Amino acid sequence: MTRKTDPKETARAQAFEMWIKAPMPMLTLFKTIDVTRLVKLSRKGGYKFNMLMCWCIGKAASQTEEFYMLPEDDKMIVYDGIAVSTVVDLGGGGISTCDIPFCDDMGQFSREYLRLTKQVGISGQPYDLSQERMVIGTSALTGYDIDGAVNIYSGVYNNPFLIWGRYRKGLLRTTLRVSFQFHHTQMDGIPAAEFLETVQREINRLNV
Repeated sequence: MTRKTDPKETARAQAFEMWIKAPMPMLTLFKTIDVTRLVKLSRKGGYKFNMLMCWCIGKAASQTEEFYMLPEDDKMIVYDGIAVSTVVDLGGGGISTCDIPFCDDMGQFSREYLRLTKQVGISGQPYDLSQERMVIGTSALTGYDIDGAVNIYSGVYNNPFLIWGRYRKGLLRTTLRVSFQFHHTQMDGIPAAEFLETVQREINRLNV
């Protein structure tokens, strides 16, 4: 469920006034995340690594107040729920997107991830929950060793977005470099940095 509200009636009133008309209102943070537990859980539990990343992102975002609001034109959209979007490879160079509704139950989230990405892979049509939930975009360039990426800003897509490449295996741990881009009217740097810390904490809490 969503509703439009006057930005002046939200905690982001001052930020909205300052940044909504800025030519580039997006900020990008980079963080190296220890994903050793995700790799182990993926292998032992039969889970997809990308699904595990998406669930941890959703879990961290669900604890962050700023993720339940998003600027749109002269309003702030207030959401009751969150979804995490993933890119689906359609083959032949084609891609589509699939929004997975977040829930605390990782098993249920995994089942929905598999069902919906399969559906998008067959139909070639995106599965869009943007009218119902605040969607966090993700893109996994797992075939490539990259240090980070900054997404384009078109003025249309204001959603937070995370990008990562191939994880790096070390002697004692496996790490993943993540880029997190967000609209400054949605959140400031401190809660954005805290969100990334929370992603790491949620990974560390997983039972392997």
